[in-house]
Amino acid sequence: MDGFDAKARGYPRVVTSTTSRQELIRFLEDRFACAQACTECARVCALRASLMDPDGPKEQDLVRRKGIQCTEVCDATCLVLSEGVHRDEAAVRSQVEWCRDVCLEGADVFDEYDGAQDAAKECRACAQACSDFLAILG
Repeated sequence: MDGFDAKARGYPRVVTSTTSRQELIRFLEDRFACAQACTECARVCALRASLMDPDGPKEQDLVRRKGIQCTEVCDATCLVLSEGVHRDEAAVRSQVEWCRDVCLEGADVFDEYDGAQDAAKECRACAQACSDFLAILG
């Protein structure tokens, strides 16, 4: 690799065998899949939040707030997963776990609101992608 502290980012320092290359490829694929799922979830949740009347009933306000929260957390997670800045594994893990938890909470709220099932589906897909990436981190 090019001299940076690869271990701090979760990469093996030296790829020496077919297995470690396969692990590196899977790590990168799952990291990318998680970032993509976060991006799509943020887009759908932002759209859902924008459709809610801020002065509407309490139920709409909850959907709007969860949509905004999910959008912000997913955007931040995508940034962490895609940026080139050194982050230790614990910081990445914490961010991805937070995203997974917020997405699952959002999905539960969206399930209860008629017409928000598309957002619930994207939240669950994002939470699953986060879980898959966390499994790679070990």
